[in-house]
Amino acid sequence: MQGFRYLENVVTLDFDPSLCIGCGRCLQVCPHQVFSPDGKKVTLSDRDACMECGACAFNCPVKAISVDSGVGCASGMINEWLRERKLVKTGGGGC
Repeated sequence: MQGFRYLENVVTLDFDPSLCIGCGRCLQVCPHQVFSPDGKKVTLSDRDACMECGACAFNCPVKAISVDSGVGCASGMINEWLRERKLVKTGGGGC
């Protein structure tokens, strides 16, 4: 699902590359390919594609990843539902 976006620049995902041990678990569990291999470690390659499911943080053995699970996904779905029903103005305003 590369290229998918919920909301730009609001995701709660935080990644500390200095803690990464390169186990690759985040690569295996992320449904939107937010992380990429980078030599013997991992890099955060597409932060805005994160749906904040929390799978990466839950599976990181060294706690290099944190995320407030569900916030962005829920907000994105609600806002899209409101836009489809023309209950909210598009463009500007934000959440």
